[in-house]
Amino acid sequence: MKYYVYILECKDRTLYTGYTNDLEKRVLAHNNLKTGARYTKARRPVKLVYSEVYKAKSKSLKREIEIKKMTRKEKLDTIKKSKISK
Repeated sequence: MKYYVYILECKDRTLYTGYTNDLEKRVLAHNNLKTGARYTKARRPVKLVYSEVYKAKSKSLKREIEIKKMTRKEKLDTIKKSKISK
């Protein structure tokens, strides 16, 4: 199974970080369903701006915590670097 760590940009330009095993379904939930995070419900629409994939759930959870501890600038730099490398 694959696990994803992701960053969303909300309508108010804030960033939200999470993890999931179904990225497409989770982004849809953040935008449309009651199952989206409370934080993003009030800041819709959200846009996926970054993701990483892992084979182990434990590694994805550790990475989610690392990203959540980053400053906004560090998160934006990570997003920017990923777009440059693609």
